[in-house]
Amino acid sequence: MKPTINDIARIAGVSKKTVSRVINDSPLLTEETRDKVKAVISDLGYVPNPQARALALGRNFLIGLVHDNPNAQMILNMQQGILEGLRDTEFAMVVQPVNRSSPTLVDDIRNFIIRQRLYGIVILPPISENDAVAKMCVEAGCRYVRMGSAVLDSSEHMVASNDRDAVREATQFLIEQGHKDIAIVTGPQGFRSAAERLAGFEDALAAANIKLPRSFRAQGEYTFDSGLAATEKLLDLSPRPTAIFASNDEMAAAVLYAARLRGIKVPEELSIMGFDDTPIASRIWPPLTTVRWPIVAMGRSAAHKLINGAVEGIDLENEPSEFLSTLIRRGSVAPPSQ
Repeated sequence: MKPTINDIARIAGVSKKTVSRVINDSPLLTEETRDKVKAVISDLGYVPNPQARALALGRNFLIGLVHDNPNAQMILNMQQGILEGLRDTEFAMVVQPVNRSSPTLVDDIRNFIIRQRLYGIVILPPISENDAVAKMCVEAGCRYVRMGSAVLDSSEHMVASNDRDAVREATQFLIEQGHKDIAIVTGPQGFRSAAERLAGFEDALAAANIKLPRSFRAQGEYTFDSGLAATEKLLDLSPRPTAIFASNDEMAAAVLYAARLRGIKVPEELSIMGFDDTPIASRIWPPLTTVRWPIVAMGRSAAHKLINGAVEGIDLENEPSEFLSTLIRRGSVAPPSQ
């Protein structure tokens, strides 16, 4: 017969409650007691019942992922990172899309936490930029990690990228290639990532004493169709830009598509740059120069932060909170034609 928690308690000479505390990593034990019980567990090959542990903790071994983001590839990459972080553990992931414009947003997320009895939750932008959601997680006793394009919280609750710095460096590369007429397809209004990327773009132009005409800035929504509409406006300008920075790869692909429809050669007549380094970036022609956003690594770290203390080998002190995005140079950028 399989050993039970009662067998562990009897052989170790402790109470069933003490064994439960060892299994659930309670701090209310001496190291001597903890080591003794763990030795018996190892000798008998005892495997804790996840349902019983969940009942004792008042939580399921579930990590929630909350999002309202039009960038499907970004969400898939984050899921991949979280699942890598949960690999070989008892934890699983459950995904919940929400409506960021809903007046009941905070209550909707609270109900999701309560209904699923979540152990923790990863919050994607732009929902992660809502401080009321983070406050609610604290009140609900649910661990949380926010993902963002800038630091929004303390390190144990945050995985952030350096979007502003990364886009500034990327735009400097365009300027170094000789471009001065550089346009941008921005991200959606209300997204911190869109604001950070626009700020980095403007920083680089200002440092090079290049003025950005208002007409060289077109609104996008992180989707192909919005990128296509924005590009049509930019390519109708006279003179038109010699380079376009798109705030994500999907819109950058739309820029390339629109240029092809007009017979504009890329990169000879128009240089194009994106942000994300999704699979599409290296598969279109010419392959896309873009900023690599380390989403998978961010997701993996977010998962580790949430299950820290519940799984052996996870050390919160070694989990980074800030991740560097880097420029990937491919064939879609060249010096402007004379």
